[in-house]
Amino acid sequence: MKRRLIWLSVSVLAFWLSACQYNRILRSSDYELKFTKAIEYYNKGNYTAAQTLFEELIPVFKGTPRAEEVYYYYTYTHYYLGDYGLAGFHFRTFARAFHNSPHAEECSYMNAFCYYLSSPRYSLDQSDTKNAIQEMQNFVNEFPESKRIDTCNTLIDNLRAKLEKKAYMVCKAYYFRDDWKSAIPAFENFIKDFPESVKVEEFRFLIIKSYFLLAKNSVESKKPERLEKSMDNYLKFVDLHPQSLFLKEAEGIYLECQKLRTQPVNQ
Repeated sequence: MKRRLIWLSVSVLAFWLSACQYNRILRSSDYELKFTKAIEYYNKGNYTAAQTLFEELIPVFKGTPRAEEVYYYYTYTHYYLGDYGLAGFHFRTFARAFHNSPHAEECSYMNAFCYYLSSPRYSLDQSDTKNAIQEMQNFVNEFPESKRIDTCNTLIDNLRAKLEKKAYMVCKAYYFRDDWKSAIPAFENFIKDFPESVKVEEFRFLIIKSYFLLAKNSVESKKPERLEKSMDNYLKFVDLHPQSLFLKEAEGIYLECQKLRTQPVNQ
């Protein structure tokens, strides 16, 4: 117990001395000292202390050879503190302000990567995910020879997978709520946006079924057109997926559509 109290007292004293030293540095007008200590804090992982010092030094060293280095470290303090929105802004600003810097490509990439880190889980609004894809693509276009291209492509694939999952869940939600009128364009947009998805075959089948169910639950004047669309989509489906596991059920829907189409209107 006594040893623990001694250890605690030493820790408190060390913290107090460190805080006193930091306050003296803040009050100092020795900017070279502040720069040296800011680097020291940064290297020790004390990004909050380093950020405060770098922020003060930015206007001091503006227009000097040291301006680039100060802003570079300052930008990374935001990144390591988890403020990816602000970090991305500063990485982007650095790349534009110091476009001849050896760090310009790195900061352009980090801007895009911060967008990637800000992308939310698939169930939430995906505006940030779309922005991340655009920023990644901008980097690829600007630095086509970069060693980071493969990483960018992998991250873009991850982001697109998130958009695909979001779109998939939206489509199925419409369908299972029996909102076939909304489900059909959702399925069609999914196929257009994600033509390589393994869900494309299923959604082409569900378009057939949705038109059929929509027709059955429509007023008589709208049934013929919707039955016709169901049958047209069936014919396309057969051409595109001749070995599909959905083929038998799709054929049954097609035959039922033919039967309903030939029935008198009053039946």
